[in-house]
Amino acid sequence: MDYKNFLYLAIRTAIDAGKAIMDIYTDPASDFGIERKEDNSPLTLADKAANKLIVQALSVTSFPILSEEGKLCPYEERKEWKTLWVVDPLDGTKEFIKKNGEFTVNIALVNDGNPVLGVIYVPARKELYYASDGTGAYKMIAVDYENQPSIEYILEKSIRLPLDLGHQGIVVVASRSHLTEETAAYIDNLRKKGQPVTLISSGSSLKICLVAEGSADVYPRFAPTMEWDTAAGHAIARAAGCNMYGIDEKTVLVYNKEDLHNPWFIVK
Repeated sequence: MDYKNFLYLAIRTAIDAGKAIMDIYTDPASDFGIERKEDNSPLTLADKAANKLIVQALSVTSFPILSEEGKLCPYEERKEWKTLWVVDPLDGTKEFIKKNGEFTVNIALVNDGNPVLGVIYVPARKELYYASDGTGAYKMIAVDYENQPSIEYILEKSIRLPLDLGHQGIVVVASRSHLTEETAAYIDNLRKKGQPVTLISSGSSLKICLVAEGSADVYPRFAPTMEWDTAAGHAIARAAGCNMYGIDEKTVLVYNKEDLHNPWFIVK
């Protein structure tokens, strides 16, 4: 399948959703309309606005949409979905509320359980990561969401991933909000192997992007995540020559499972 048109649709949609998020983020009169979902995670006006925009935009395709903020269909129906969009309209809602800029829009296309296209937009930084099978993985900075550049322009202004950044030792990226004892133990074990280990912290799916671009070597996640948290980043990591494995570091994560929780994983 040629994913170029779907990639452009996902990029444009992510950028437009990012603009809707930033309109709320930068509104001095907004309290973000924070609610609590059943799992006690936060939900804001920005989550809702981005989700509405994304669902409307992606509905021009024939593919069903699995979104964190959408209605979840029973597995008996979902298991028939060969190709589907997997969306997190605002990944890193806690970071959004903290106003640290480390939140993203995640849009992925999954085919036969594999993430074949991924777009991650970082609206507060105007940074865009994207990839698809057959195209490769790229990063674009200074993305202007007021205009609508063509896919050719976006590709021209983008940098192919991974970048040749060059660093000594092992750079580990870990969650800013969810650093568990198991993750700390994994990092300690790396240190015991003799190489210097540098730890950097980040929020949202940015952690996967840092491995994909070469700023970090590994991202261990020994804490709960959902498929929409990782699908877009996984597609970008795959296209950049990395992958996302279970803790055996061999079994690759798959999507549209009956249980939408991811196993603990390592990106490298």
